[in-house]
Amino acid sequence: MKIILGEFKDNGEELAEFLEPRIGVKPKSSGDGLDIDDDSVRKAVKPRHVKTYIKRFLLKQGDRKLYKIIVEGTELTMVYLEQEEEEEKEKEAKKREEEKAKREEEQKREGEATPEEAKQEADSEKAAEAKEEARAENKEEEEKEGALKEEEPSKKQRKPRKKAD
Repeated sequence: MKIILGEFKDNGEELAEFLEPRIGVKPKSSGDGLDIDDDSVRKAVKPRHVKTYIKRFLLKQGDRKLYKIIVEGTELTMVYLEQEEEEEKEKEAKKREEEKAKREEEQKREGEATPEEAKQEADSEKAAEAKEEARAENKEEEEKEGALKEEEPSKKQRKPRKKAD
């Protein structure tokens, strides 16, 4: 089994020490990676398990998001993920948010309502109108019920109930 470290080769010794108790043998470091003798490895340990161990190690180091591990047969490759593009996108998004906040503050200073505030005001006006309509409908219903109560329905005489002895 071979682990190709790529840009992670500076930390190869630490990874080898981490893997030793888990796979039963200390991997030998070679130029660009680690070699593990298949004969000396426990039978239950498969490349998929080694991948999981490497991911745990990266998580402990805080580098998990920076690397991807690819398994091809008995060869594992650690691929460094380019983070520069994502970092640039995050910086641009932060700049846009800051600019938006600045514009909103300027509008508040000028006394104009921001688009969000205008929307909230419109929503609150609609809610107030809906409440008024509901109150008017409730009053109408109460008046109708009151008129019906005034008209007493014809009362029928009920037969007296028999009491149990």
